Amino acid sequence: MSSSPPRKAVLWDLDGTLIDSSELHFVAWREALAAEGRTYDRVDHDAMFGMRNDDILRRLVDPGIPEAEIARIAGAKERRYRELAARSGIEPLPGARAWLRALPERGFRMAIASSAPRENLDAILAATGLTGVLDAVISSEEVSRGKPHPDVFLRAAERVAVPPARCVVVEDAPAGVLAGKRGGMRVIGVGPRHAELGADLSAERLDQLPEDAFDRLIERG
Repeated sequence: MSSSPPRKAVLWDLDGTLIDSSELHFVAWREALAAEGRTYDRVDHDAMFGMRNDDILRRLVDPGIPEAEIARIAGAKERRYRELAARSGIEPLPGARAWLRALPERGFRMAIASSAPRENLDAILAATGLTGVLDAVISSEEVSRGKPHPDVFLRAAERVAVPPARCVVVEDAPAGVLAGKRGGMRVIGVGPRHAELGADLSAERLDQLPEDAFDRLIERG
């Protein structure tokens, strides 16, 4: 009696990997913080994009900012982000749909592991027609610590029942790459800064990855 092959998984950060709404987040943060009499510039955005809202506000506003204030400011930011996304529309990045079709055929389970709130994830997945395509969706609300802590990736691996060593993380932000590595996973870096991320394998775009990229990383593990 032959045993089934060991499971393997791909854990996707959403923004910057499958879709790109970084500019919408930048505008939303800038407007939300301007209402508080604070600035938000490109340096701030580049340094903190991919982090959870509470971590961003503790860095930008006050390490001791009350939870109620975090909820109020972050809520305003996320409402504005969803308004901008609905108005401008969001398309998956080049290669995203092809990989999402191909990986399950090769035996990979798939999950979103994001620092974004669930309401944002649901809105983006619906807008791009990706609702129900992945096996699990993990949002910021499901873990107590955000990236660069590995919690969100470990929760995603647990949800799809795949050991961390058999998971490949796809990220575009330094905090996310570090989180994946801290979780004992292989990491693919994508985006304009892919070469600087310290990932195990990198390419500017998903459609530039080798056909065997994911399997190769699992085998190296």
